[in-house]
Amino acid sequence: MLNKYARAFFTRVLTPFATLLLRLGVSPDVVTLIGTCGVTAGALVFYPMGEFFWGTVVITLFVFSDMLDGNMARQLGRSSRWGAFLDSTLDRVADAAVFGGIALWYAGRGDDLTLCAVTLFCLASGQVVSYTKARGESIGLPVDVNGLVERSERLVITLVLAGFSGFEKSFGVPHIAILLPIALWVVAVGSAITLGQRVVTVRREAAEVDAAENHDAPSSPDASSASGTSSAPDASSASAAGDEEKRRTV
Repeated sequence: MLNKYARAFFTRVLTPFATLLLRLGVSPDVVTLIGTCGVTAGALVFYPMGEFFWGTVVITLFVFSDMLDGNMARQLGRSSRWGAFLDSTLDRVADAAVFGGIALWYAGRGDDLTLCAVTLFCLASGQVVSYTKARGESIGLPVDVNGLVERSERLVITLVLAGFSGFEKSFGVPHIAILLPIALWVVAVGSAITLGQRVVTVRREAAEVDAAENHDAPSSPDASSASGTSSAPDASSASAAGDEEKRRTV
């Protein structure tokens, strides 16, 4: 949902940076790797310590690499299966780091096992939501639904509210840390709904394709008839051979 409105804006903003990196000889794959390393470091270093504001600042600086590398590839006029694979794979790594860092906080100093479990659910459901679409497309289905909460929504909701919740520890703003639990519950419920939407869509599309294939498959009455008629002479031949053998023995 956010992709449709935000991608065009950020493309215009990031195009000059993409052009500069290309002139410096930097490849899109390098940008992808650096971005993932930055997000992972920011999430796993700052979040477990409860430094959600500074962690979000670091993550935000690197998270735009996800659009920057694609912009660079378009300027080069080339796209590759390897680049698409690398980008999608490292997206999963970055997502796991963000929610993993939050889970470590709640499992440790945050001391809230319920929110730790909710965070782990956000992590797992986000991975499965992405997998359902990829798996559906791999078996030839269009998976013609995006769902309520895609990756962009998950990251924006989590990072924005995590950053604001960090104002309490970093700047002494009272009663604002509640924003992070709210974000996690929203993402958890939204991810569950999105997963249901995609599973139902894949089930419907698979049933339609299977029904169409079964309808178009040719029936084979001729084959069965041929099988039946061909077996009759064989049986009669065997019977005749048996009678001849009896006559010889007699």
